[in-house]
Amino acid sequence: MKHYFETLIIGAGAAGLFCASQLGKLGKEVAILDNGKKIGRKILMSGGGFCNFTNLDVTPAHYLSQNPHFVKSALARYTNWDFISLVAEYGIAYHEKELGQLFCDEGAEKIVEMLATECKKHQVKIHLRNEISQIEQVENNETVRFQVIANAIQWECKNLIIATGGLSMPGLGATPLGYQIAEQFGIPVIPPRASLVPFTYRETDKFLTALSGISLPVTLTAKSGKSFHNQLLFTHRGISGPAVLQISNYWQPNESVEIDLLPTHNLEDEIHQMKQDSPKLMLKTVLTRLLPKKLVELWIEQGFIQDEVIANLSKVRLKNLLDLVHHWQFIPNGTEGYRTAEVTMGGVDTHHISSKTMESQQIKGLYFIGEVLDVTGWLGGYNFQWAWSSAYACASGIGEKM
Repeated sequence: MKHYFETLIIGAGAAGLFCASQLGKLGKEVAILDNGKKIGRKILMSGGGFCNFTNLDVTPAHYLSQNPHFVKSALARYTNWDFISLVAEYGIAYHEKELGQLFCDEGAEKIVEMLATECKKHQVKIHLRNEISQIEQVENNETVRFQVIANAIQWECKNLIIATGGLSMPGLGATPLGYQIAEQFGIPVIPPRASLVPFTYRETDKFLTALSGISLPVTLTAKSGKSFHNQLLFTHRGISGPAVLQISNYWQPNESVEIDLLPTHNLEDEIHQMKQDSPKLMLKTVLTRLLPKKLVELWIEQGFIQDEVIANLSKVRLKNLLDLVHHWQFIPNGTEGYRTAEVTMGGVDTHHISSKTMESQQIKGLYFIGEVLDVTGWLGGYNFQWAWSSAYACASGIGEKM
C-alpha cells in the first residue's frame, strides 16, 4: 500500500503542527506522521501545563548555537508578535508571568486545540501511532524524492520535513530519530545534551538535601562569565529553579558555578554598620534577617560559620562568610539529564542547513525544523518561538519554490 503527499512531516509537536498548518494555508498537500497517541504532547506538559508559548522580548541573543547567526532570518520573518496575534485571533486568554514570559490562562491545551484547528481548517492529514522504520531517497525523480516506511506502509513525498524534537522528556516519546535521519544523509550532528536542566549534588554536598523546598532569589555565574538573576530552588537531588535552568546551558562538566545568595545586598557594608549600631547582635540573628533560617542553621551545624557576637567577628571569619554568601562555588555532580530537561542542546548542525528555508544544503527537499536543530533558546518561551519561526520559514520556503 502506497500513500503520496507533496510534503510529509515527521513529528506532531509544536514545529511540525505549525509548519503543516502554514503549508496547508498555502494550498499545499501535507501529512504528518507521529509515533504518539496524541498531538502536541510536550506542549501540554510545558510551563506547568500552561504553556509558555513565547516571550515579549525575543532576539537572536536569547539563543545558543554553534552557528550563532543562523536564527536571525527565521526570527525576523515570523516574530513573537505574529504568534501573539494568532493566539489573540483564537481568543486565547494569556498573561505575562515574569521577564516577558507569556502563559495561557486556561491551560496548554488551548494552544494544541488552536494548532489542531488550523491543521483541520487547511486539510492537513495527521497519522498517529506511526513508527518510522526506514527512509530512502529516490534519485532522478522530481515528483518523488523520498520513500518512508511507517508501520509497514510506504509513504512517498517530494518534501520531507523532520520535526522530531530532541531527547528531552523521553516519557513523552522523545527519540533520536531526527539525528539518525540527518546522519543517514551525511549531515553532521552536534552531540546532544540535556539543556535547561537542574543540577545534582556531589556526595560532599548531600547535607543540602535538608533544605529541600526552600527557594530564594540569587545570581548565578558560569565560568564563561554569563550570569542570570532569578530564583534558586533546593531539591532532594540538587538545585533547580529558573536561575539554575538558565545557567545549565552555559555550564560544562566539572566546572563550578558561582552563586551570590544575596545579590541585592552588600553584606560586608551591612555587617560593618551593625558592628557600630548593634555590636551585641548575634551573627545568626543578622543572617536570618536576610537568608532562610534553615540555611543559616545548616551552615552553623556544618561548621562553615559560628554563631558569635558580631563585634567579635574577625577579618578572616568575615571574609569566609562573604565568600560563602556572595561567592559560593558550587560544583554540580552533573545534571538530572533528559528526564527533567526542558529541551536538548546540540542537534543537526545548522552550518549545513539554509537559514532562510531550513532546507538541507546538500539534500534537495529535506528540511529540519524546531528542536532537532542545533538551536537552544533560554528558558522563557524562546524554544517555542523557535518552533514557530523555523516552521514558518520552512513552509514559506516550500511555498516560494513551488
